[in-house]
Amino acid sequence: MQIRSYLSTAGLLAAAAAALFSTSAQALSVSRLTPPSELFRTNGVSSAPIIARFIPGQRFDLQATVQPDAGQTISSVSFSVDGVPVPGSVSLVTTGLVPTVAPNTAVASRRAYSLSTSGVHTLTVSALQSNGSSVTRSGNFEIIGIPAPGSITPVKNIIFMLGDGMGAGHRSAARIVQGGISQGKSITPLAMDTFPYSASIMTASLNSIVTDSAPGMSNYVTGNKAQNNQEGVFPDDTLAAFDNPRIEYLSEYLHRVRGTRTGIVTTADVFDATPAANAVHTQARGNGTGIVDQFLDERASNGLYVLMGGGRKWFLPNPSTCAGSEPCGNATGFNGSQRGNGTDYVLPADLVSAYGIAPGVLDPARNLIADFQAAGFSYAPNNSALLNVPNNQPLLGLFALSNMNVALDKLGKRRGTSTVVDDFGFPDQPLLPDMTRKALEVLDNGNRNGFFLMVEGASIDKQSHNMDSERAIMDTIEFDKAIAVAQAFAARDKNTLVIVTADHENGGFSVIGGSTVSSADLDSRASSGAGTGAAGPRGSGPAGNVVGTYDAAGFPRYTQAADGYPQSMDPDFKLLIGYAANADRYEDWLTNPLPLRDSQQPGNNTAPLNSHPASPLNRDVLGGFLVTGQVSDAVAAHTGNDIPLSAFGRGSQFIHGTLDNTDVFFVMAAVAGLGGR
Repeated sequence: MQIRSYLSTAGLLAAAAAALFSTSAQALSVSRLTPPSELFRTNGVSSAPIIARFIPGQRFDLQATVQPDAGQTISSVSFSVDGVPVPGSVSLVTTGLVPTVAPNTAVASRRAYSLSTSGVHTLTVSALQSNGSSVTRSGNFEIIGIPAPGSITPVKNIIFMLGDGMGAGHRSAARIVQGGISQGKSITPLAMDTFPYSASIMTASLNSIVTDSAPGMSNYVTGNKAQNNQEGVFPDDTLAAFDNPRIEYLSEYLHRVRGTRTGIVTTADVFDATPAANAVHTQARGNGTGIVDQFLDERASNGLYVLMGGGRKWFLPNPSTCAGSEPCGNATGFNGSQRGNGTDYVLPADLVSAYGIAPGVLDPARNLIADFQAAGFSYAPNNSALLNVPNNQPLLGLFALSNMNVALDKLGKRRGTSTVVDDFGFPDQPLLPDMTRKALEVLDNGNRNGFFLMVEGASIDKQSHNMDSERAIMDTIEFDKAIAVAQAFAARDKNTLVIVTADHENGGFSVIGGSTVSSADLDSRASSGAGTGAAGPRGSGPAGNVVGTYDAAGFPRYTQAADGYPQSMDPDFKLLIGYAANADRYEDWLTNPLPLRDSQQPGNNTAPLNSHPASPLNRDVLGGFLVTGQVSDAVAAHTGNDIPLSAFGRGSQFIHGTLDNTDVFFVMAAVAGLGGR
């Protein structure tokens, strides 16, 4: 019976797939129904799992792609939920569609829908074509009931700390390097280690077991799966990057019903996937001009009050010639702006009307810094200015043209041991703990309504891609020090939830052991090319057996400097890192004096940045040890591994077990007392 049932279901699924994807003849049909569901995907064969889930009152768009019979057009489209017609206008778009749809296909949208009744609901779309024929298809979605008022004391503030790409291996390595280990016991735990509640998080996106950072963040704060490259939206069949069906973010919902403030802090360019996936709605995470414009232009919806990171290239009017002074810092010899029409937007009228938002305009010459200031924001271009901005007004901080420099290089400048940050033109960049502290001061000042703050340690991911282990570890330590700032705030405030997690794991980053030789010996091997280099195979004589495993790994010892960070990342018998999703690279196990070139930097092709190594195959070559990778990319790739989550403060006890990343949204919404308003 079980085998027969399985075969019957499999046959129905195959038939449904054949019906959905047949290209033999154009016929009246619905090829996409949004929100996505298994009920629609399988043509009614399966109603589970429920893909789309929302809290009561959360806004989201309904959309369908309808293909007519050959020679016909679509006359009208309507939606109903549980058999009840959805009121409001439905817009039809028939131009600017992806080339894979049939002629005269229409994309129908009903914007900003919401429902307060909990439970699983049936969404039905009905379409009429020009000859009077019609088609009807159904899907489903769920409204997750929120505990009744009084059953949970609502938390006022939520601080969401995201270590981009940070897996268990990154946390283990940072703990060993920063806090030390003796006789098998951790000497000083990381701040995130002291959080009392934890969970294991599944990270798949809507279209892959391996997510990128856009859905990796968006899934946490919408409660729904996004497709890779997309944030705050469901996929659609239009070519426009900013018109996709929207899902209301947690920050937007909180601001709409409670008047909360939104803070976004990152060490990346602020247009990057993680910061944008808290306030911006787009299917193209790389469209920086429109993304940063949306931060400001939709602040009445997203509640933006603090925005800090890199990314000045999107705020400067194009062109902005860098001549060794502000607004380009000390950089010179290139155009510091990358604003352009190709990454900007003009929104369709139905979106503008339904959400009450600005329509947008193609404006590469816009001075967005000046517009932020005109809107009442203080502006900090460097760390010195950040320390002196007032706490009683909104804050914009832009500390680099694109991604900020990593902790290892910022500390090198402060210690007088490195001039890497000078190459980028921004020698006075803040560390993430300082940015976090200032964000909390500004967000909390005179604020009765609370705030949602997202803080990202971005280059844990970027340096793991580069397989630059020491920079990735140091950025994990910098991130943990920012976590300590948030934890101290929550401990004082008593009304704040702090969550620490990641969007995905990067590289299969793993502690594989410890070096069996001194730093001087390692340096000699790496520079001389003796034998097969610093990591020669076992039994190859003096050049081999550098990677100590099991007993030979021992307990690496790192000395802390007065600034609280490791004095050197190359002590004798240092910690060694391996990768499971790595690209080809040369490895000598020593700290690289220069980071890899960053293609997002406007000055990447000019001196001195063009002298930085271009790829992992262009550094550590003298050591002679080539590590062959598992992926064909030039750099390491994300993995589909589960990642750890830690929670502290009010409501943290509700986070435990193995969770999908979308589940975290509903816990945050519940402890914030949202829903049914």
